[in-house]
Amino acid sequence: MNKWVRFEHDGDIHFGKIEQTYITEYRGDMFNANEPSGKTWPLDEITLLAPCNPAKIIALWNNFYALAEKQGNEIPEAPYYFLKPSSCVIGNAAPILPPASYQGRIFYEGELGIVIGKKGKDIQVSEAEEYIFGYTCVNDVTAMQLIHEKEAFSQWTRAKSFDTFGAIGPCISTLDKVEQLVVRTLVNGRERQNYPVADMIFSPAQQVSLLSADMTLEPGDVIACGTSLGAMPMKSNTKIEVIIDGIGVLENTFSPS
Repeated sequence: MNKWVRFEHDGDIHFGKIEQTYITEYRGDMFNANEPSGKTWPLDEITLLAPCNPAKIIALWNNFYALAEKQGNEIPEAPYYFLKPSSCVIGNAAPILPPASYQGRIFYEGELGIVIGKKGKDIQVSEAEEYIFGYTCVNDVTAMQLIHEKEAFSQWTRAKSFDTFGAIGPCISTLDKVEQLVVRTLVNGRERQNYPVADMIFSPAQQVSLLSADMTLEPGDVIACGTSLGAMPMKSNTKIEVIIDGIGVLENTFSPS
């Protein structure tokens, strides 16, 4: 298992692998040819960034049986999804900020994220693993009351795309046996979400295959696999931790100005 990160030191951005209490720096392309640079960095001397800079985040809705059953949703035949722009992305420890144009409730949604490693279109399910670089934690932040505010048009993109509404991190892990993972979300230390990845309607490999039939997937793109039970609104100065064993803890604080 490798844990890849992007990090900043003295204004410069680097990437590398976490090795216990330090980072081994690499040079080249995280998703292509790379090699160790010969430098190491103590974790307490750097600032972790979002581990990739996705051109797009493809985020699924209604992708867990437990949540679909509770909400009375039909099981979809193909993924329901929306897009989040790269401008919404933040990394570990960065604050989540509410937009000035919105005064309603803002929800956290702890999720597993798939990070694409190479360009692909019309990918077969049997080949999908070749296109998955690794996995990360995602907090798909949502201005929930905006979605159905206007009867004429559901505003999924706007509700999901404000600056700081796409928290990703702390790393990209090249783990396997993804079906055994559990996603947990803690709110000020209290567990609010705890659900198995095995409850997904569309597995990671199916998501990669089906979404690539609609659009080309590029290295660094992120697929947010959807959330399950327990997503709730955040209060001021709420610390949200999305925890997935084998990946780590994505921690952000909702900090209204």
